[in-house]
Amino acid sequence: MKKRIFILMMSSAFVLAVGVKAAFAADSAKQTSTASKTIVKMVPVKEIVATSVKGDVLTPDEAVNVRVYKMANRAVVNISRTTDNDLFFNVVPEQGIGSGVIISEEGYILTNFHVIENANAIKVTLWDGTTLRGALVGQDPSNDLAVIKIEVPKGMRLTITPFGDSSKLEVGRRVFAIGNPFGFDRTMTTGIVSSLGRTLKSENNRIIKGVIQTDAAINPGNSGGPLLDSSARLIGINTAILSKSGQSAGIGLAIPANIAKRIIPELIAHHFVSRPEIGLQCIETDGALRVAYVDPEGAAGKAGLTGPKVVLYKLPAGVIQMVDNSLADIITAVDNVTVKSNDDLLSYIEQKKAGQVVTLTVLRNKKVVKIPVKLTAASPA
Repeated sequence: MKKRIFILMMSSAFVLAVGVKAAFAADSAKQTSTASKTIVKMVPVKEIVATSVKGDVLTPDEAVNVRVYKMANRAVVNISRTTDNDLFFNVVPEQGIGSGVIISEEGYILTNFHVIENANAIKVTLWDGTTLRGALVGQDPSNDLAVIKIEVPKGMRLTITPFGDSSKLEVGRRVFAIGNPFGFDRTMTTGIVSSLGRTLKSENNRIIKGVIQTDAAINPGNSGGPLLDSSARLIGINTAILSKSGQSAGIGLAIPANIAKRIIPELIAHHFVSRPEIGLQCIETDGALRVAYVDPEGAAGKAGLTGPKVVLYKLPAGVIQMVDNSLADIITAVDNVTVKSNDDLLSYIEQKKAGQVVTLTVLRNKKVVKIPVKLTAASPA
């Protein structure tokens, strides 16, 4: 297919060249016929040189672009990985599987969870081509973020990217994305903040809120790389694109830097994000949550919430067992805050800490019941 495209391009170029040659020949003939009436003025070489030098002066926009790149590009790394499948099939990991950004001189690197997911070996390539082994420090699938670490070679000083405040972004602000699209290391693209407050479903089906939308070109290999402001500060982690072709279509999504700032200390200290757990699963129905499963040893189970029940029915053919969903509790609010989806409930719960008590408003047998639930600590993801 590539060969065919190349041939077509060469053919087009040939036709264009013929056209240009014909046009040039016609023009030459015309000039020849009027040579006696035409005065050709030769431009001094000095004027040509002066004009070209003057054109090298950067515009204010170009100056910003160059400054941001010089400040930030050496902090962007190329991340590749091997998985159990790669080892089983003897597959060499592809360069440019993802990107990362150095956030400390000790060698901590922030990237996307999906970039290093299921990896049994992580390879990090620095701006100068130095290749180092990366160790997974912590991961948070719910926010599609992870922290890895490299052992900094003696005498080497890493370039780091400082954090900005993603809560101060506005639509229209200029942003810069740096990463390794298709393995082309430390490529920078520019754009603006196209929208704020978008949502994105993570790989464990949680909803990431407050996501930044940008039209800066983001392609496969950019994942985990930085989204920067005009001061070269980290304001987002490039995570996903919306595209029918799988390539940039002008809609890129980035996890806000403030989410990363909040969870990085936990990832480094505990290797996961400690979240409270309520111990139940629900089905969204009629603008409320019908309990589908209750862990008998979990917080909700110990508080007395009930899910579907097994009911015995006597039929002419004998007694059969059936699950009756209509007998399950229906959750309508938590601490008097209305919840209509699983994400509403879990997002509220995650604002709390293990050991705290929340009060669920439950519809049980057409009666409203208030049930206090003492939250427990969730196991690591």
